[in-house]
Amino acid sequence: MKRIFYTLILTIALASCGGGNQQTLDSIISGGNLEALRAKKSELSQQSKALESQIKLLDSAIATKSGNEKLPLVTTVVANSEKFDHFLELQGNVQTKQNVLIYPEMAGTLDRVYVKEGQRVTKGQLLATIDDGGMSSQLAQLETQAALSKTTFERQSKLWEQKIGSEIQYLQAKANYEAQENAVKQLQSQLGKSTIKAPFSGIIDDVIKDQGTVVSPGGPGSEVFRIVNLSDMYIDVEVPETYLGSINNGKEAKVYFPVLGDSITTKVRQTGNFINPSNRSFTIEIPVPNKDGAIKPNLTARVKINDYSNDQAILIPLSIISENADGEQYAYVAETPNSENEAVVKRSIITTGKTQNGFVEVLSGIVAGNHIIKEGARSVKDGQKVKILN
Repeated sequence: MKRIFYTLILTIALASCGGGNQQTLDSIISGGNLEALRAKKSELSQQSKALESQIKLLDSAIATKSGNEKLPLVTTVVANSEKFDHFLELQGNVQTKQNVLIYPEMAGTLDRVYVKEGQRVTKGQLLATIDDGGMSSQLAQLETQAALSKTTFERQSKLWEQKIGSEIQYLQAKANYEAQENAVKQLQSQLGKSTIKAPFSGIIDDVIKDQGTVVSPGGPGSEVFRIVNLSDMYIDVEVPETYLGSINNGKEAKVYFPVLGDSITTKVRQTGNFINPSNRSFTIEIPVPNKDGAIKPNLTARVKINDYSNDQAILIPLSIISENADGEQYAYVAETPNSENEAVVKRSIITTGKTQNGFVEVLSGIVAGNHIIKEGARSVKDGQKVKILN
């Protein structure tokens, strides 16, 4: 009944406001000017809202005077200062700097392979040998000649010290000895290329060429082994250039591996010094421990990097923030609740910072200790009296 009464008052009030202009309204409608019609509609809408606001104030005053005041029920959260860590979420791939293909250094038949796939090897361990084509026999001959030239040089040197013989004989013996020594060293170096050794400690991931295969140095297709070291793994992440000043060495990083269902906490080890012009990003390296060997190269990882921290941040739920027509954000504060948990609502314009996990950092407009309206925040008005349930 009361609603019908107020509706009747609103209708009469609108009629009184626009009665004198009824002829003008009819002329605007008959004129058919779209802009004029919209302008008139906006004017009447504003009048209607003003009257509705006045009626609500009258409702509140009548309820207060009659002792039948029914206050809106709300819940609040108290704003406190706390530590706030914001994390940038990105995706990266696991890499290792020790993941290489091993190529032969000389052509020949793969005489023998000493390792198999999955075998752990140490740095310098012999992996395979290549048929040297008689080079070892040539080395033996050169070593014999070198031994003879050394003996000849030593004897000639002693004679020369005793002033026996000519200087030219001494110099010839010395030159012959040095030439033989150099020839032996050169052939030893060449013969060393007939063996394939592990460049670092790791695991033989793939034996590409079988024993008896003819191999030769060259490009793709001439690989013999792939060796991987899984102890020094890292994640390669591309970070947008806008975070260049906030992400640096030592920043905390949380890494999650969806495939493994496992996560670890580590720190940024290295930040790149080059901005990729194609995607405007720079690269960072995040080391990951791999004690059980479960983490493999090229494994996808989700990375959260700490790009901002505040030890005295005011955090409130993101869901209780509203925005007005001017684009300003605001929240409702219950000012100084009394002993009966009744308070007056005040709309506070706020400035917000970063968000994380459903909470937003408030930079201004709210201070520690404020009671922020949570449940019921969408239905209260500035200056309205409410009752706090909690």
